[in-house]
Amino acid sequence: MVPASRSNEVDIIRVVALVGICVVNVPFFALPEIFMFVPADQWHNRAASFFVECFFSLKFFTLFSFVFGWGMSLQANIAHAKGASAKNRYFKRLAGLAIIGVAHVVLVFSGDILLLYALVGAALWLVKDYTVANLLKVAWAFLGLSMLGFITTALLLDGMLVDSTATRSSATVGLGGSYIENLQTRIQDWPWSFGFILLLQGPMTCAAYTAGMAASKSGFFKPDNAGFARFERAIPLCLIIGLPVNLLFATVVSGFVPDSYALLHLVGFVLPAIGAPALTAVYLYTVVLVARKYPMPTLLTLAGRNSLSCYVMQGVLAGLVFGGYGLGLFNHLGQLALLPVSVVIATVSIVVTAAYANKFGRGPLEPLLRWFTK
Repeated sequence: MVPASRSNEVDIIRVVALVGICVVNVPFFALPEIFMFVPADQWHNRAASFFVECFFSLKFFTLFSFVFGWGMSLQANIAHAKGASAKNRYFKRLAGLAIIGVAHVVLVFSGDILLLYALVGAALWLVKDYTVANLLKVAWAFLGLSMLGFITTALLLDGMLVDSTATRSSATVGLGGSYIENLQTRIQDWPWSFGFILLLQGPMTCAAYTAGMAASKSGFFKPDNAGFARFERAIPLCLIIGLPVNLLFATVVSGFVPDSYALLHLVGFVLPAIGAPALTAVYLYTVVLVARKYPMPTLLTLAGRNSLSCYVMQGVLAGLVFGGYGLGLFNHLGQLALLPVSVVIATVSIVVTAAYANKFGRGPLEPLLRWFTK
């Protein structure tokens, strides 16, 4: 076992993951939620949806889950090295994350992932003492379970979207109203949203989190690490698996495959349980190579070290852009127009978070999380 330490590469990975997460999340602020599950009418919006589903959906969330597992394992190791109760600090941190997550749901975004991370982290404390090899076996087992979650989600969505025309006409627009109307809509939508997140992303989060724990134990990000060398050799296979599977997934989800091809729909929706992590691995490898080859701006590393604030700020900014209490652009932009808007929101959140951390030492939410840990 090689002790883990802070890695600037991980900070860059967090920032990249946050940009990808923003691209996926912004449409949930900008459009009635049900529009995320029915094909767009215009070809250019459908093409933009295809691009996001193929290269963004599930990949950057998985990437962030991986570094979250790495970070939580690192925190436990640091606590143990200082003679503090690693278990006590670990669960206090997760409790704080859960509380912030619930507040995030109510005040900002019903698609919050912080509560899910807290629950996953608590459950996977049980495997913290596993060897690297056994942690990776657990991760593979969760990927198998993820396929069941995808199948269940596909069947549920199929039942909900039998008549997409009726679904569109009945879509609520509560997120376009006042802040109070937004708040009421988020609370109303959250049980359904969280159930969807648990089914579709829960097992995959567990797999990525466990793999992150294994990476922390093995010193994955250290130069000349044997585990990273084996990972590097697997990248061509990951690309061979990940690219066609995600192309099929995007083709199905974006409505390019007729509804009559029911089996192809099911296969295209389920296989990303393996294909999305495969493409995520390619992204991870690429970011690490770039971060090692080129010096990274301090702005990016500061934002990565304060990723909690950066993530929440994305939602705050998106609410101000699309909510009726801000610019009021809800349901005014299609998927194509939302792509550059998402990148702008992500960029502003990175710059503001980094500037705040540069002046005050931490992002606005990180001291709050640290307070819970004391």
